[in-house]
Amino acid sequence: MIGEILGQLGKEPMVKSSDYKPANPGPMAEDAGYTDGDFVPDVTALDLRKLYLVENAENPEKYKKMKEKTPARLGSGRAGPRYKTLTMLRFRADHAAAQDAVFSQVAEDFAKNNGLVEVKTCCNSKDEYLTRPDKGRIFDETNQKVIKGVIPHAPRVQVVIGDGLSSAAIQANAMDCLAAMKDGLKARGIDVGQVLFVRYCRVGAGDAVGDVTGCELVCMLVGERPGLVTDKSMSAYITYKPHTGVLESARTVVSNIHAQGTPAVEAGAYIAELIDTILKKKVSGVGLHLEAAQ
Repeated sequence: MIGEILGQLGKEPMVKSSDYKPANPGPMAEDAGYTDGDFVPDVTALDLRKLYLVENAENPEKYKKMKEKTPARLGSGRAGPRYKTLTMLRFRADHAAAQDAVFSQVAEDFAKNNGLVEVKTCCNSKDEYLTRPDKGRIFDETNQKVIKGVIPHAPRVQVVIGDGLSSAAIQANAMDCLAAMKDGLKARGIDVGQVLFVRYCRVGAGDAVGDVTGCELVCMLVGERPGLVTDKSMSAYITYKPHTGVLESARTVVSNIHAQGTPAVEAGAYIAELIDTILKKKVSGVGLHLEAAQ
């Protein structure tokens, strides 16, 4: 259209100091079958272990076999120097899911519906939680009284569920993991008692729970910082004799609890066995490994 207008003015248009040449129309894209209001396919439903986009590969079967062992973004292919459209869309979708997991809240009725007692740290909002990690490790007097009210006597094992940096991880894994833990501990004659749910929770909040309750051991299930592989990864932090100021090396950690890692039920059974060992050895963290090496 612009060329026609300028042509009518008696002058052919220039394109970057070259003669203007209208582009030949390319092939029309085939009708995808979608109409306004339809949803396009969900790219997050694709299994990254099977998503192989390299064209003219020398040995695609061996590469695909290797990819089955990892969700890493291998064999993504390329369009010139760039990612392929599908690769970029999946990357953006996974990144959005990770952000949502950090900024969203665990459901308000989560604790009530699962028989947990809810307390919160000294953070008053998600923004404050993200910018003030120190406040996510302590409780005010009101919440300390709530904890003391429901746990009046020092328990041997105190289980805490904290939202952490992934609300999605807790809602997807915490209760299945807890059920398996309870079964495993009950079989070993260990009572769990009242489980706490801590909102705006950092790992160090477990130490503060130890200060208030005087428990022998605290096990915290907490949502971990999400990545591009999954937004639903949970970890268990087990600390013997928890108290404010305990060294990070004194914690025993079971990580990558999610559908693509260690399933929640399997993790719960293992954590119960681990808790039993720690109670018998009376040490956790690096000390437990040193004890086992002797």
